[in-house]
Order: sequence, then structure tokens, then C-alpha cells
Amino acid sequence: MFTGIITDIGKISKLEQQGDLRARIETGYDTDGIDMGASIASDGVCLTVVDLGPDWYEVQISAETVDKTNLGAWEVGRRLNLERALKVGDELGGHIVSGHVDGVAEVVALRDEGDSTRVTLRAPKDLARYIAPKGSVALNGTSLTVNEVDGCDFGINFIPHTKEVTTWGDVDVGDRINLEIDTLARYVARLSEMS
Repeated sequence: MFTGIITDIGKISKLEQQGDLRARIETGYDTDGIDMGASIASDGVCLTVVDLGPDWYEVQISAETVDKTNLGAWEVGRRLNLERALKVGDELGGHIVSGHVDGVAEVVALRDEGDSTRVTLRAPKDLARYIAPKGSVALNGTSLTVNEVDGCDFGINFIPHTKEVTTWGDVDVGDRINLEIDTLARYVARLSEMS
């Protein structure tokens, strides 16, 4: 489990297709404190550490994960939002995030509003019903509040701090973004279907 509060920006330094996709991610985390098999959310995808170095870790990514996320577009040099798994007693500053991406949204518009940036994204139709104004979503692993919803389109406002400590300062129209809907929204929708 994660909170959607990004704690490092990593960088892909190596990608290899070895049956599954294998990625080496440079990190500022103290890798002496990372166990083999640990879970690290990398752009919102919960990935398992399979190898470690002094300033990097490696993950193995199945074809299913590549198919359901934006990881197929990963390339060497790409910056990634990183978050280590939540520990009992940690502050829950965002919302409960599983790292199990539901689908991929597309950035369809950017607009500066004061010092902040309003980003409009288009969700897949089957996921749009779970997104509500003032609800939570995780986008590339970042816990965010939805401002408005119009059909499949929804808006997020990024303050300068968020753009500085995540990769959201790099966003552009056309970018494909890993989308995880709020777990509570999923269960509320399921319960309403059953009534």
C-alpha cells in the first residue's frame, strides 16, 4: 500500500527485454535500506525490487503490466515518480493507493492559472464513472484531488510545489498517464450496482 505522496524522482538508466521487461531505476533512496522483493511504486505502478546497487534498483515487469499501463513508453532517461511502500505508523498524507493501475488517461489540455497549472485528462470510458469532483485519483502515483468532471474529461490543478517535487512539471498534451481510481469510489459504485 502507498499514500500517493511522492518521495523521490528516479530516472531510468537501463531497459532490457529478458522475457519480461527489466528496468534499472536510479534513485536517491538509501538502497541499503531496501530489501530484495520490496515494493516501490514507480510512476504509480507497484513493482518488485529484483536487484540492487549503490544508487539504483531493478524491477522485472510482466507483459500484462506493460499492456495495462504507460510502461510500454518508458525509455532510458525518463524521470519517474517514486514512493516506497507504506509502513505501519507512517503519516497518511494522500489517500490509500494500491499501485494497481486501472488504466491509462491522456492529457488533453494544459492551462496556467496564476502560479498553478490546470491539467485536463481524458479517462477511459469504463473508468470515468468512478471519478467525481473533489474525489481522489492517483495519476502516475501522485495522490490528487479532482476539480471538475465533464463526461470522460476531468481537471486537476498542480501547485508549484507539486510540479517541483514530482514529474508533473514535465507534463505535456498527449502524455499517457497511469490512472488508479480511488478504492472507495470503486466499492461505492459496486454497491450501487447491487441495489
